[in-house]
Amino acid sequence: MLSEKELLYFIALQKAKGIGPVNARKLIQLTGSAEAVFQTPKPELMRAYKIGSKILDALKDPLLMESAQQELDYILYHDIPYVSFLDKDYPPLLLQCHDAPLLLFYKGDVQWDNRPVISVVGTRKMTSYGRKFIEEFMRDIAEYRPIIVSGYAYGVDITAHLEALKNGLTTVAVMAHGLDITYPKAHEMYAAEILENGAFYTEYHHDEKIIREHFVERNRIVAGMSEAVIVVESNLKGGSMITAEIAQSYGRDVFAVPGRRDDVWSKGCNRLIRNNKAAILNNAEDLIYYLNWNKKKRKEPVVKQTRLFVELEGDEKVVFDYLKENGKTLLDNIAIDTGIPVYRLSSILLNMELGGYIEPLPGKLFQTIQ
Repeated sequence: MLSEKELLYFIALQKAKGIGPVNARKLIQLTGSAEAVFQTPKPELMRAYKIGSKILDALKDPLLMESAQQELDYILYHDIPYVSFLDKDYPPLLLQCHDAPLLLFYKGDVQWDNRPVISVVGTRKMTSYGRKFIEEFMRDIAEYRPIIVSGYAYGVDITAHLEALKNGLTTVAVMAHGLDITYPKAHEMYAAEILENGAFYTEYHHDEKIIREHFVERNRIVAGMSEAVIVVESNLKGGSMITAEIAQSYGRDVFAVPGRRDDVWSKGCNRLIRNNKAAILNNAEDLIYYLNWNKKKRKEPVVKQTRLFVELEGDEKVVFDYLKENGKTLLDNIAIDTGIPVYRLSSILLNMELGGYIEPLPGKLFQTIQ
């Protein structure tokens, strides 16, 4: 938990025009604190951290700290919960994303530890085909207890939230505005139900207006929070297609529900599948298979044959030694810490699995068999 003073500077960094989460996070990590970012002379920041002069000018805006103080007062007065990227209860998969928000404000309660997380997105003009798929899908994955993330919009989003709740699953709605606003207004009736078994998250301050750009920015959080993104129905353009692209850039699994070639709301999904940007998803069994969730159903302990001598070379040895030292680890973390790109790492891990050196676990985790 941040001190009140450090929270003030976190808010100021979030509000500073042009800084953005990537630069802000880098500055905090390199200077040691958000307050230190503002105390360090501009020439030193430019020289040491390779950030342009015009970007850093935003930190000297005389109205910036005044605005940040007003937001801090609002947060304290209304007792609004928040989590920073330095806190242990920050959504763990989102933390891996280079452009993750400095701060997330939330209502409700979600326990992220060791829980599978998937995002379900799609068109606001959902058809009966999409609705039926979501109903059956949520029913069939309920026993695996995943957290369901979506954007609280009309159509696919709200249906995913409500069907998750109907099947006893936790759901997270990611907002493109402050927590004191409900958008769309018609969904205000569902807020209490979501808060009973889920939460609302946002990176936006209470006084920020609802604008188009925020919805696009919000999509990266929807993608980043989860291990997989499912596109149920989508035209060739729209927020769902953007979310799928972002998810792919993060190295997340992307799935798309196929539809008829002449159905306008299946064109986006069909194209994702055709261009190998998404795996085809016909039912819950496909997701369970691809994400190795079926391993959770094992009743009897599995006897593993260990190798007495490990003869690996190159990247395989790097990965094996890393897993031997760190234990079970997310694929994305292995890629970050070893410097091996995800597209190469996936092939390396498969070869090592077939060779009996490692084993995959639910949620894209891996560990050595030895």
